[in-house]
Amino acid sequence: MENQAAFMTGVKQLEIRDIAMPVCGDDEVITKTDYLGVCGSDVHFYEEGKIGATIVTPPFILGHEYSGTVMETGKNVRHLKTGDRVALEPGIACGHCHFCNTGRYNLCETMRFRSTPPADGLFSRYLAHPAHLAFKLPDSVSSLNGALIEPLAVGFYSAVQGEVELGKTVAILGGGCIGLTTLLSCRQKQASSIIVTDLYDSRLATAKALGAHHTINSSKVNPVQAIMDITSGRGVDVVFETAGSKHTALQTSYVVARGGRVVMVGVITGEIPFSFREMNRKEADLKTIWRYRNVYPLAIRAIEEGYINLDGIVSHTFNFEDTKKGFEAAMNDKEHVIKAAVKF
Repeated sequence: MENQAAFMTGVKQLEIRDIAMPVCGDDEVITKTDYLGVCGSDVHFYEEGKIGATIVTPPFILGHEYSGTVMETGKNVRHLKTGDRVALEPGIACGHCHFCNTGRYNLCETMRFRSTPPADGLFSRYLAHPAHLAFKLPDSVSSLNGALIEPLAVGFYSAVQGEVELGKTVAILGGGCIGLTTLLSCRQKQASSIIVTDLYDSRLATAKALGAHHTINSSKVNPVQAIMDITSGRGVDVVFETAGSKHTALQTSYVVARGGRVVMVGVITGEIPFSFREMNRKEADLKTIWRYRNVYPLAIRAIEEGYINLDGIVSHTFNFEDTKKGFEAAMNDKEHVIKAAVKF
């Protein structure tokens, strides 16, 4: 069988190359890729060659939003068989550091997160991966939506950390893929009112279709004032920053209600303005998110049982041979490309 991978060979450069077929370890599975989502962090690496102090050394394989089909199982693997469709959790923790031993493996001191240098990502036709991080997809979950389990895990974990529940009011600052999966997760947790802000009407229309109660175009009106008007001057119980923007980061402390909670989800590099005076006078909590932990099975079950519907998140699909076009579209057409996915 022929194996190929999409390599980032430089800033804004990507090419498909032949690579060797993977060898299956005793505790691994070999999978044939079905779909991969193009994540915002992948695009950032592609466009800038780095995120903060994390620098790509080409050639490098990106990609971590993955669904595939099991082709081979290691001799110690019991929960999967050939032909099973799976979503792969891309973070490979050591399993024995302080954080792993206390259940917070997303903070593992030697985490190998595939597609974050130096750990190559998943943009290849066939690959080997630890079997305990391969989660079987039910028949009711499509392979396309299986590739969205990873960004859904971020949204799901964010809603958990935000302690969203029935009766809570929520603002989500950023209507990209992570903002939308956070929206779906807050809906599943029965938030009473969800406000989504973004710069583009097209993204806000998708947010509305997915269940947002209110949408605000931040390029046309002052989002802080608009949120305060909607909430009769009170602010929201939980505000999520999902855009990864210094501007929305600053807005969070002004729209959170007294006694509320700010959850920082987006990746923001460099120093950011933030009003701790606003947080102090409101006695508001501040939570940060680093990926996720222990949520893949819960996210898959939520889709299977109909609590979350991911249809509509993927706006553009590209064939594997056109992976570079997918990255270019995600980089250059943020107004229309909510989530680009690559089909193998």
